[in-house]
Amino acid sequence: MKLRIGSRESRLAVIQAELLMGSIRAWDPAAELELVTMKTTGDIILNRTLDQIGGKGLFVKELDAALLDGRVDVTVHSCKDLPMAENPALPLAGFSRREDPRDVLVLPQGAVTLDSTKPVGCSSKRRAMQLQGLLPGIRVESIRGNVQTRLKKLDSGEYSALVLAAAGLKRLGLEGRISRYFSVEEILPAAGQGILAAQTRAGMDLRFLECFLDRDSGDCARAERAFVRALDGGCSSPVAAYATVDADTMTLRGMDALGRKYEITGPRDRGEALADILARQTKEGEP
Repeated sequence: MKLRIGSRESRLAVIQAELLMGSIRAWDPAAELELVTMKTTGDIILNRTLDQIGGKGLFVKELDAALLDGRVDVTVHSCKDLPMAENPALPLAGFSRREDPRDVLVLPQGAVTLDSTKPVGCSSKRRAMQLQGLLPGIRVESIRGNVQTRLKKLDSGEYSALVLAAAGLKRLGLEGRISRYFSVEEILPAAGQGILAAQTRAGMDLRFLECFLDRDSGDCARAERAFVRALDGGCSSPVAAYATVDADTMTLRGMDALGRKYEITGPRDRGEALADILARQTKEGEP
């Protein structure tokens, strides 16, 4: 079996692609795999916020084109970076086991407290809204670039701290940079945070993903994405969702654009229906 794996060029994206490739080799040790990396528009344009240049789709545009024209056979993404709308020609074929879903605070090397004279670097409206609720008066400014680029800006003195996803830092072996973990109650994660998503062309034989797929993560990711989609959330909105499963039961938490948080529990096999119900409750302002 020969497969070409498409990925963004960043170190984190390559590590994530290698995780997928390792799972394919676990399924078929003789598989011939080729990693194909490329820059996306979202990686190139770093001087404007995502909502100013077209949203999360700019991180997958070039990879989607490569899938469609056959230059690659499967792509792997951080699920939280994917647009909520899905192309039937390029289905999300499955989701990995979830890494730590929490957001974290990262201070400059050697620092132990926040410097109130400098802003906190944060590229997400979801994080910014919740962070300002936790730390009133804090100044938050947008920051773009891969994790290493952001850390360099932090350590050079441009920011007092960063708020990042724990999952990315852990996959990069940078867990030691984490100064504080925010609980999911303090900062509700982005839909799919900590989960990797594999994307393929419609109609492909997906048996090679058997060692990659995780049922719990898949059920949670689909419910979380359905909630955000129902509220028309995206990179320009703070809408968030986080689901957990216990046996046959799912608990889904959601946050609307005003920062109000809601929760619903029900059968895990009705996750997307639960998401629709929760979204309706948020629109009606019900607790």
